[in-house]
Amino acid sequence: MFNNPLKAYQAVESATLDGRALEASLLIKSAARMAAVQQNWDAPEREAMLDESLRYNLRLWTVFQAEMANKDNPIPAEIKRNLLSLSAFVDKRTFEAISYPEPAKLDILIAINRNIAAGLQPVSNSAVAP
Repeated sequence: MFNNPLKAYQAVESATLDGRALEASLLIKSAARMAAVQQNWDAPEREAMLDESLRYNLRLWTVFQAEMANKDNPIPAEIKRNLLSLSAFVDKRTFEAISYPEPAKLDILIAINRNIAAGLQPVSNSAVAP
């Protein structure tokens, strides 16, 4: 069925993760892609890697925007507005990084993705003091 074991794993992971965990996983994946470009800025394939990682991040945030704009989404209105505002910033910064590439422009995109992903992670009971 799958020629690539990684793709098979990702398909199973996607089918078994709940919505929040899946979103966190995708944000972390996107942040890792951008960080890899940053760390290999002088690589000959940097331009293609940068374009791919930024377009992936843009598609991801476009999905989030569509979800926030959905009137049936149960997230409170204020949080939706905040996330839509954040996504507009992400779009703007992404287009700036595509148009005028610099490694430092990726810092904020990576940080946003990692912070949102951390907020989507379930809180561990072991971290709670008795």
